[in-house]
Amino acid sequence: MADVDIEQLLHAAEDGEALERQIMSLALERTDAFNGALFLWDEKADGLIITHHIVEGLTVTKPDRVLRRDGQPGIALWVLDHNEPYLCTDAPSDPNYTRYLLDVRSIAAVPIRYQQRAIGVITVSSRRSKIFSESDIETLQELAAATAKFLRRAQLDRKSRERSGRPFVIKGLSPEWLEVERRIEHAAPTGAPILIRGESGTGKDLVANSIHFNSKRADGPYITINCAAIPDTMLESIMFGHVQGAFTGASFTKIGEFQKANGGTLFLDEVGELPIMLQAKVLRAVEQGEVQPLGSNSAPERVDVRLICATNRDLKAMAREGTFRDDLYYRLSVMTLQLPPLRSYKDNLEVLAHVFVQQASERYDRKVPRISAQAMSRIHAYDFPGNVRELKNAMEHAVIMATGDEILADALPASFHDEPTETTDDKPTQRGTLRELREVWLAPLERRYLTDLLEECKGNVRQAAARAGVNPVTMYRLLRKRGLSINREVRPTHKTD
Repeated sequence: MADVDIEQLLHAAEDGEALERQIMSLALERTDAFNGALFLWDEKADGLIITHHIVEGLTVTKPDRVLRRDGQPGIALWVLDHNEPYLCTDAPSDPNYTRYLLDVRSIAAVPIRYQQRAIGVITVSSRRSKIFSESDIETLQELAAATAKFLRRAQLDRKSRERSGRPFVIKGLSPEWLEVERRIEHAAPTGAPILIRGESGTGKDLVANSIHFNSKRADGPYITINCAAIPDTMLESIMFGHVQGAFTGASFTKIGEFQKANGGTLFLDEVGELPIMLQAKVLRAVEQGEVQPLGSNSAPERVDVRLICATNRDLKAMAREGTFRDDLYYRLSVMTLQLPPLRSYKDNLEVLAHVFVQQASERYDRKVPRISAQAMSRIHAYDFPGNVRELKNAMEHAVIMATGDEILADALPASFHDEPTETTDDKPTQRGTLRELREVWLAPLERRYLTDLLEECKGNVRQAAARAGVNPVTMYRLLRKRGLSINREVRPTHKTD
């Protein structure tokens, strides 16, 4: 692909995130890599910020991750400081290698030069040794040269639009999540009400945060109300405010959360718990932009608020039963996002677990431990009724309990070690057949093996089949079973570009 084609692609990027995504997609495609990161220098943070990071086909956005020169700087900072490319063929023996999330063995990194000065770094990596060559370095250098002016523009734009609260997200977790991301991309800029549905712990609050910070209201206030955590008698006052003397104890005039959210977004968590007597006032606020403080005789106040709601209840069924206003339900559900449970994308548990271990280690100022194979096996076998929130809490617990540089199985919470208990009807729970359990344990390992094998073979299925000792037909069947597709190179089917 010629540089002019690259420029056409990058000119088409709608924003900085799309630009960075496109650059990393090109870097991975041209080097047949599965992991890669884009770093840009941030003067205020005095370090390199990972602006786009792809791990095993997942896009991991962690904006507070900064690489600084204190301690062991790592390969990316070495490249920036020396303004030279770097080829690492065996990371464990490389003096500049520092581990981040998953262990890798091969790394190719080049500086992004603008007016001869390095403003960032592009890296690709692999879990296999000696994967990259000088040819890959040259390929990345050509890409860096063609993209430098675009990235410099994005760097300056980010600096001028600095704002706190940019959410931490992991993209491309499953086909269901791809649909959620597609809907967010279309709906976030519109200002339309959005209803987020999903089980407890699926990340509804994070999605609401992401919608706000990717909308035209991102510089406005973001206010959250948990409808289940506030007594019914107080909820109206909190949402709409009250005037002094409106009720016993109202010794001052209170501004409601709707007024505080004016010009921004109001997130109503657990909206299914909203008392029906308040639902008419919420509908009026959404449809007409008017709120009436409790006890006020004045004309209604005008507010401009974008409403995002979340629930784990079936509002449609509640509307049929008369416990939730059907007109409010239809107004709130202009756009509905159904968040998938963790069990629907357990193939990505390893990456998710390592991300949360990294977060917890930074929070508690601990050396980032590895997750042992035994602990990972327990994690894969667990059902996670609390979904992503439970996984995150479990990894935090494990980091606290870890005594060395590795998380062992006994560092996981007690629920990961519990044997099945009797149910309320005194019948034993179903443990599952040996075949079902074997699938739970072996699926992620087989997927990892196939991914590494195809990476070694540059996407050549026949060569991979020969190495694995199976025929090509069987290899294709295994790839389909484990959600891997073959184009120019192997990519997980849920990968985002």
